[in-house]
Amino acid sequence: MSRPDREAPVPTGRQGELPPPPPWDRTRKRAAPARVPLSLERIVEAAYAVLDREGYDRLSMRQVAAELGVAVSALYAHVASKDDLLQIMYERLFRGHQPPEPDPERWQEQIKDYALEWRTRLLRHRDMARISVAQVPFTPELLPTVERLFAIFRAAGLPDEIAATAGDIMATYVDGFSLEESLWEERQRDSAVADWDEMSGTLKAYFAALPPEQFPHLVALAGHMFHKDNDTRFLLGLDILLRGLASYIPDRT
Repeated sequence: MSRPDREAPVPTGRQGELPPPPPWDRTRKRAAPARVPLSLERIVEAAYAVLDREGYDRLSMRQVAAELGVAVSALYAHVASKDDLLQIMYERLFRGHQPPEPDPERWQEQIKDYALEWRTRLLRHRDMARISVAQVPFTPELLPTVERLFAIFRAAGLPDEIAATAGDIMATYVDGFSLEESLWEERQRDSAVADWDEMSGTLKAYFAALPPEQFPHLVALAGHMFHKDNDTRFLLGLDILLRGLASYIPDRT
């Protein structure tokens, strides 16, 4: 009797799958996949997913729970309410986003870079700018960022009253600009609104055709209105704001 050189292969089904268990082994249960514990981080990520898909108006605790496949009551072990969840989403959005150490010689560039990143993060999720407008940034998680921002304004030499107001002005500008962008995207998503290039061309033609004796300035500026993309518009607006702030710095010569 010949001796086999190696063990007989285990029979498999199509594409290398194991065959079904034999009748006498049917009582053996397959191990259930391990369940990932519910955490605040998972809840926030699920909330972002719902926000991106459904928008702010349809974001709810029930929708977030459904996204995670859990009961709504399970969420309340980690968040107190929907408002609490919105605040945490807002805080998480700015995690790791801090102004640099103040450099008085480059303060305008530093503020501009910070504002650009701020806008980028707001636009990362649908309707996040709308949530941002309603939030107060003076939470323990965000206070170091606010502190660093004011440090740049003060290091630049802005008087305290102007420095204190500058932070609010910047927040209003970035939130408002980003909100306008998100609302425009929403209109395009929900209707047959033309894209910006087509719309801007229509608006320029409309203003250019107005009666010049009645609207001389609108006619004169028609060729300069509505022609810039949002990135260019945002940077120009920042430049206008920063030059205005710079005018308050006392002349030290």
